[in-house]
Amino acid sequence: MSRHGAAAEASRLDRRIDALNEARELAAGALPEDVLDGVLQVLHRAGTRRSLSADHTVVGFFGATGSGKSSLFNAVSGEEIATAAVRRPTTSEPLAGIWGAEGSEELLDWLEVRNRHHAAPVPGFADEGTGLILLDLPDFDSTRAANREIVERMVGLVDVLVWVLDPQKYADAAVHNDFLTPLAAHGAVTLVVLNQVDRLPGRDVPPVLESLKAILARDGLGKVQVIGASAVVGSGVDKVRAAIGQVARQRQAQSQRLGADVTRASARLAEASGDGEAAGVTAASKARLAEELAFAANVPLVVEAVVRSYRLEATRRTGWPVTRWLVRFRPDPLRRLNLRREGAKPELNRTSLPPAGAPERARTDAAVREFADAASDGAPGPWRAVIRSAAREGRDQLPDALDQAIAATDLKAGGTSWWWTVFNVVQWIALLAALGGFAWLGVLAALGYLQLPVPEVPLVQGWPVPTVMIAGGVLLGIVLAVLAKFIAGGAARARGAAARKRLRASVAAVAEDLVVEPVELEVSRLGSFNKALRAAR
Repeated sequence: MSRHGAAAEASRLDRRIDALNEARELAAGALPEDVLDGVLQVLHRAGTRRSLSADHTVVGFFGATGSGKSSLFNAVSGEEIATAAVRRPTTSEPLAGIWGAEGSEELLDWLEVRNRHHAAPVPGFADEGTGLILLDLPDFDSTRAANREIVERMVGLVDVLVWVLDPQKYADAAVHNDFLTPLAAHGAVTLVVLNQVDRLPGRDVPPVLESLKAILARDGLGKVQVIGASAVVGSGVDKVRAAIGQVARQRQAQSQRLGADVTRASARLAEASGDGEAAGVTAASKARLAEELAFAANVPLVVEAVVRSYRLEATRRTGWPVTRWLVRFRPDPLRRLNLRREGAKPELNRTSLPPAGAPERARTDAAVREFADAASDGAPGPWRAVIRSAAREGRDQLPDALDQAIAATDLKAGGTSWWWTVFNVVQWIALLAALGGFAWLGVLAALGYLQLPVPEVPLVQGWPVPTVMIAGGVLLGIVLAVLAKFIAGGAARARGAAARKRLRASVAAVAEDLVVEPVELEVSRLGSFNKALRAAR
């Protein structure tokens, strides 16, 4: 691959790693911790490996007891490294054959490989400029737990995996179920060698290889290169060298391996999450939630109090002056609810509305649940639970927050209407006219009683003016009082509608803060997670 192509591949891997990390962070609290921890380990490994030598390709030889893994390792290396390394105490210690020692120390330290052998150049395969490290690893089926731990660790660290199988145990479920199947995404950096083919009759080698390929295909590794070889007679060793040498010269194994790790980690996240996008929050669902919360918060009761309070005040201001004083004995509905608060600080005020009982709480819970269900529709199981949980978190705060919102809403209860003044003036004029008539007649009666001359009373259409004044004043006062009631009724309903609108806006603001925004945040988090996961995969 050209230098430009390698740079592009590295840049693409950077983006995928960043996307995987973003998906992991977004999934915190939604997906199981063990899955997120596994992804974090992949990210840590990727970061560490990329900080070490990019000029070296690490190839691990994995195999079961008796597979001839070490013999094949020696054959590929061109010398008896596995038996000549005098510092290797037991076969449980990883052994490295190194071509290109410069820059390999820190990489081998990270791999925890202490036994290192600087191998001699092998023409056509590797020399000091190749940057190749071959690892002979313990048997993965060893009875020693430490050996298996080393193998499992190395499976996650090396750049290229060479699985050495033998004709007797090539179908062993242990290697396929425990190692090969989980690494199905790593086909580009996996090589399978059927060793010891010299023990098979020549006619049996192709069928056995085909059988092995079929098993690998079931493992998800149908495109993996399978080579038949014999470390004893040397057949197939050149093919193994050619395959490893080609990967080492391209120097893309590290990126391919890390890319496969990212793919596998992304698949685990996708499996844990599930597919789907949340329906999200709609204007209709928000309106429905606000409506239900308004009912549970006694908004209809407050609106009715606004209507009655206006009517009461209108009667006190525009009623017949002779009887309007009786209205003072009727309590103001808004004052009884502690909602008529001249001079009070709204943010510190509380209403005297009846506390939410079981029916109101049930209605609130049902409204929040219905809203969360609608918003989470289509979301995968874990995210649906997260969205519902976000909606429930603010549920306990709703009663107090709604009460405070209602108390802080300006109901315009202290406002007056222009027509009150007009009616009030006319009412007093009518009353004064009636009182003037009574006074006139009283004077006339007193003069007559005292046997004094009684002046003639002016007539209007044959009716004495004082009588007309009395009748007209009383009748006008009563008519104005009745008319004012009709006008006050319509105005009260209009004021109630305006109060209802303001109260619902206050309730909607509480719902937005405690329920809608947390739900929208989780819905957005799911969308961002899916987007990041697609980029990582």
